[in-house]
Amino acid sequence: MAFENFIYILTSWGVAEFLLPFLLVFVIVYATLHKTKILGEEKKNLNVVLALIMGLAVVIPHFTGWYSTWDPVVVINQALPQVSIILVAIIMLLLIIGVFGNEIEIANTPLSGWIVIVAIITVVAIFGSAVGWFRMPIWLGFLQDPELQALIVMVLVFGIIIWFITKEPKEKKETKEAGKFLKDYFGSIVKEKRSK
Repeated sequence: MAFENFIYILTSWGVAEFLLPFLLVFVIVYATLHKTKILGEEKKNLNVVLALIMGLAVVIPHFTGWYSTWDPVVVINQALPQVSIILVAIIMLLLIIGVFGNEIEIANTPLSGWIVIVAIITVVAIFGSAVGWFRMPIWLGFLQDPELQALIVMVLVFGIIIWFITKEPKEKKETKEAGKFLKDYFGSIVKEKRSK
């Protein structure tokens, strides 16, 4: 009971609505600026200031009511639990692939490349549904039942595990990189990483 009271106190202080979204935006912006070095080499202070401004620019209008339609804080708070579940599922799937080796291929590309593609599509779908871009048809309303969703995920995970265990090994073929495979099918949308 004391833990629940502690959570309620943190919520009343605005941790879920202010601190967590602010820290998330701040860390993502800072890490991106630091890694890409957009503002130049050794510009840590500029990176921190810009990340601070971006984090506050997302959070402050939430409290002042300036957002008319899609409040980023509401979108973050709605989408992050689902994204976290997907992230855990992807990590578990990559662990399974690690156990069986990197020999699993679909359409002559490593399975890890397909996992990245599915993960990107899933995260876009989760954030899109949190914003309200995607509406489920009424006749598919039964899919919103959490018990049915858990059952579908369990069946898929067990099916993938059984497929990994029982599949026959194929002879080695030359594999394509995921980027090259996507470029073949989607044209110049995905640029191939050139080796130096």
